[in-house]
Amino acid sequence: MSEKKDGMNYAPKGKPAPVVKPGEFCIAAIALNHGHIYGMCNGLIEAGATLKWVYDASEERVKKFVETYPGVKVAKSEEEIFSDPEVKLVCGAAITSERCPLGIRAMNAGKDYFTDKAPLVSLEQLAAAKEAVERTGRKYMVYYSERIHVESAVFAGELIKAGAIGRPIHIDGFGPHREGPHSSRPDWFYKKAQYGGILCDIGSHQIEQFLYYCDEENAHVAYSEVGNYNHPDDPELEDFGDATLVGDNGATQHFRVDWFTPDGLSTWGDGRTFIIGTEGYIEIRKYVNVGTHDNTTDHVFLVNKEGEQHFDVAGKVGFPFFGQLILDCINRTENAMTQAHAFKAAELCVRAELQAVKVK
Repeated sequence: MSEKKDGMNYAPKGKPAPVVKPGEFCIAAIALNHGHIYGMCNGLIEAGATLKWVYDASEERVKKFVETYPGVKVAKSEEEIFSDPEVKLVCGAAITSERCPLGIRAMNAGKDYFTDKAPLVSLEQLAAAKEAVERTGRKYMVYYSERIHVESAVFAGELIKAGAIGRPIHIDGFGPHREGPHSSRPDWFYKKAQYGGILCDIGSHQIEQFLYYCDEENAHVAYSEVGNYNHPDDPELEDFGDATLVGDNGATQHFRVDWFTPDGLSTWGDGRTFIIGTEGYIEIRKYVNVGTHDNTTDHVFLVNKEGEQHFDVAGKVGFPFFGQLILDCINRTENAMTQAHAFKAAELCVRAELQAVKVK
């Protein structure tokens, strides 16, 4: 299956925009269980990071990684990476339930940590991660890729900050994904204790976008539900979920996530976001402009008092998060993402899952 049609191995590439010199900021990759590790490393390398080490228990995964990044050194253990003073940031895409323990080990070793989403699967893990951040002073950052690594999503954020739609008051998010053949997914994908549930997993993108676009520091889950409509042989898999959130500032969100992308769609999911403001609205069509057959991505539609506008932003915006993250690690700032934001999105994902009504 091509990368465009396979969301698990979707790894965006952009234009190099280095913020540091070669060798000035070294990173390492530990745990290659999810293909998002490639997008994480791509973004950081394009921002000037030097990928020095890789470690994973699977020789096969390491071999593929080295083929993609030929200059990387293969470590014999996590400790070999943790003991290298040149390594400033550890990137990981472990099994979801193992992401928090890996992060705590990295932070205890004096490294900042950058994990794939969802960054944890329980409130107990959240408390442990917060304690480790407080104790070590290290960062626990999260690859919420459907906003930070999608140019149309980045551009929509710029429009909102510029006041193009006034104050955002409601978001509708749609995050369908393609499951692909059962054999293409690892066993842990079908075990809820390990992947965390659909609202915790791919719902994390939606909740993080709500907090970001609506400038909400806190929110509560008003309602959530999950179902298994088409996987009787995998009873722990949730193939559908939706939720409604209300922010402390009064903004609201409804989102839907599922594993029902049809085979005929040219990409792994028709991800869309609708943002309503007091003075206009935005639609983001992230990965496909359905029915046009032009193979284009990253369309943003804006309607406000100025009229109707369509922005085709693929290849024009870039991914500023990664350079900002590197500089945050160096300067101990929080320009890419605050720690409070990363943890609040994670908390709400877990809470949405914990209180979800099972509808099927």
